[in-house]
Amino acid sequence: MQIIHCQHECREKLKGLKILNWWIYGIGFVASCALSILLTPLMAKLAIKVGAVSVPNHRSVHTKPMPLLGGLAIFLAFVCSYFIVMPGIQYQDKDHIAIGLILGGLVIAFTGALDDRFNLSPKLKLLGQLSAAIIAVSFGLEIDVINIPFGINSLPIMHEWISIPLTILWIVGVTNAINLIDGLDGLSAGVSCISAATLLVVALLMPFSNPMVILLCIILIGSSLGFLVFNFHPAKIFMGDSGALFLGYALSILSILGYKQATIVSFLVPLLILGVPISDTLLAIIRRKLNNKPISVADKGHLHHRLMNLGFSMRKTVLIIYGISIAFSLCAVLMTQKQNWVTVVLVITILIALEIGAEFIGILNKRKPVLNLLQKAIDAGKSK
Repeated sequence: MQIIHCQHECREKLKGLKILNWWIYGIGFVASCALSILLTPLMAKLAIKVGAVSVPNHRSVHTKPMPLLGGLAIFLAFVCSYFIVMPGIQYQDKDHIAIGLILGGLVIAFTGALDDRFNLSPKLKLLGQLSAAIIAVSFGLEIDVINIPFGINSLPIMHEWISIPLTILWIVGVTNAINLIDGLDGLSAGVSCISAATLLVVALLMPFSNPMVILLCIILIGSSLGFLVFNFHPAKIFMGDSGALFLGYALSILSILGYKQATIVSFLVPLLILGVPISDTLLAIIRRKLNNKPISVADKGHLHHRLMNLGFSMRKTVLIIYGISIAFSLCAVLMTQKQNWVTVVLVITILIALEIGAEFIGILNKRKPVLNLLQKAIDAGKSK
């Protein structure tokens, strides 16, 4: 009986993957990557023409003015690629959430572009983010189930007054998290690529794969990789808020879509997939609170700043963070396959490693409670 069940599950998985022909996925990737490569130099010229340029300041790691608006190339490549492959998608396979993502993405990319040019106030930027999140929710995107490990498949959220604010909070939170790590050449685009690739792998591993999630992840990866050709160190253009906000917005929506399809995935998996930006954001909030500074005030205490203070070059710092992001992603994939005590050990290990790493490189400034505790334990052992 077990063999028959496994064969049935495999057939269902393959059936889900074949709803969209593989050539559609291939065309979507090639089109998005090629369009991003073609559009990025045009956006650089446009940025210089309209004055959307990043001028070096006390927080900058670059030494010369750099054109922004690279994110518009990512957004346009993403949208155009979707409409290129859309005629090849059977009607019943189309997902109206994709249209919601595109319309909300238009709002978020426009908000970011205005900020790149006119340096909007935090309140105006938040208004744009909330508007984009509401658009996604209006198209049916909603966290209505929280999947929990330890033998409990899912916990339904029965009330919209809980699920809708939770969805909006998740979208806005992830959107800002990606924006906050956009501080080095190729960092935000690369981490977003890794996160999207992880969402893609998780979607492929699901017994009932969502073809639209797979397609959108592939297109997002292609758009980001095309932009990385010009953005990896030494960068010729920055994505600006138009790109960082859109990438965060798209990842937040795709994580909800893929997450809702998987009854075996715990609520921790989306957090792990976006582990680097989310943890860096949470540590930044804690750090600023401990130092009695407003949360909205920027500083040079982020992960990439601290690694560079340790003597790593920009390229090595970015590659290290790529490695950390991949480690988070591998844990997320593993967690979709293993549950119970394995999940507990994995989560505890990740949290301890995260805290030790943050204290070691000084993200929380001089506060090092865990390292001090370990040092006392070592000294006590030596005294015996």
